[in-house]
Amino acid sequence: MSNKSIIVERVFDADITLVWKALTEKELMKQWYIEVKEFKTVVGFKFDFWAGEEGGKQWKHLCEITEVMPEKKLTYSWKYDGYSGMSYVTFELFEEKNGTRLKLTHTGVDTFPGDIPELAAHNFERGWNTLVNVSLRAFLEK
Repeated sequence: MSNKSIIVERVFDADITLVWKALTEKELMKQWYIEVKEFKTVVGFKFDFWAGEEGGKQWKHLCEITEVMPEKKLTYSWKYDGYSGMSYVTFELFEEKNGTRLKLTHTGVDTFPGDIPELAAHNFERGWNTLVNVSLRAFLEK
């Protein structure tokens, strides 16, 4: 069983409804995160997307919604087509007096093949920090 967790937290100057929409509405998601054909906040809903280093290898991500608590919590599985390993991404939202605190937790990254440099934990840490602290922040606070 995995014990490696990546946690990124940030308070945004945005209300909880807007942050939730940014995490769950495909038209908003593609502006800061990923582009998906369809996205539904329904347990069991499966989605996939392609991502990777610009100009480098692209990875097909396979995901399935495992938990939904509207405007509070969203969890989905995260694995790669053709590779072993399974991880889970959880977004938790908390109202703060000056906005919304987002806590992102990605568990299980150490279940991915250790001999593939792109799947090393430090790459997930860098990626999530950039997505939350740069891309999502710019999207929400524009």
